[in-house]
Amino acid sequence: MIDMEEISARLCLHEGIKLEPYKCPKGHWTIGVGRNLETNPITPEEEKVIGNWRHGITKDAAFYLLKKDIRRVTAECQKKIPFWKYLDAERKYALLDMAFNLGINRLLRFKKMLSEMAIGNYRGAAKECLNSKYARDVGKRAERIAKTIETGEFEP
Repeated sequence: MIDMEEISARLCLHEGIKLEPYKCPKGHWTIGVGRNLETNPITPEEEKVIGNWRHGITKDAAFYLLKKDIRRVTAECQKKIPFWKYLDAERKYALLDMAFNLGINRLLRFKKMLSEMAIGNYRGAAKECLNSKYARDVGKRAERIAKTIETGEFEP
């Protein structure tokens, strides 16, 4: 897999970083680098490290949460995507990015895209990625992810 710093930088590109709680375009309370506080609330352990987040967090706290989120989402992908271990690092990243944005359960609804990836038809998988509400909602992000799926290379 790509190193944690590179994944963090890419997710910051796609998600942005906001140190105050805010409502995302879907109306969910969010903080840091895309941490959805409704589906993934701050744990007591995390609060001990980051402090009272309700009035904002530091950049270090945002990256602490991001690293935990990357580990959690990676583990979900490993568990729920049967062919995960056969993918190259960039295609793993593409699915990780989608799961980070959508949640693993919504990613798993991309049945045609995942089926194409499972058989190595990356061009077909990229086409399925772009033929979705996700692509219409996130625009350039989806274009980057689809291109990464198709080519195995990430271009910022």
